[in-house]
Amino acid sequence: MIRLLAPDRSAYLRVVRGSAWYDLVVTAGFATPWTYALVHDALSSLGDASGLGAMPALDPTQTLYANLMGSVVVVWALLRIVKPQPAHGLFDGVARTLFSAWQAYALAHGATRLLWFFFAVEVAFGVVQLLPWWRARPHRLTGVSTAGSCRRS
Repeated sequence: MIRLLAPDRSAYLRVVRGSAWYDLVVTAGFATPWTYALVHDALSSLGDASGLGAMPALDPTQTLYANLMGSVVVVWALLRIVKPQPAHGLFDGVARTLFSAWQAYALAHGATRLLWFFFAVEVAFGVVQLLPWWRARPHRLTGVSTAGSCRRS
């Protein structure tokens, strides 16, 4: 059985909470059709004015997926703000890896270049949340293991 060793608790939980606050602020507007229309218009105007590319025209399917993503991310962010745990950072880091992959795919296929900002933040929070877990992993090849077992909150 592989035992995961949780990163240093206090500093790590500040990172977990910080990433959650970022998610809450950035995605709250995606959670409803009405707020998403406002966010969509603002991002489209910003992308157009800055030369980074406007958003595609708003349609019901795009709105549905934006609302689903926004709703889930808002709930996930609230959990990490109210009751952060080291495992939340691990899973959030994995989710950010997936989000980054899909953002890179979208960028490679012509999405607005405004997405680069969000991509950079996803990658940064992903690395910051996954690196401590990577460092704390047991070293199976050398037979050397870090001390202790999975710390729980």
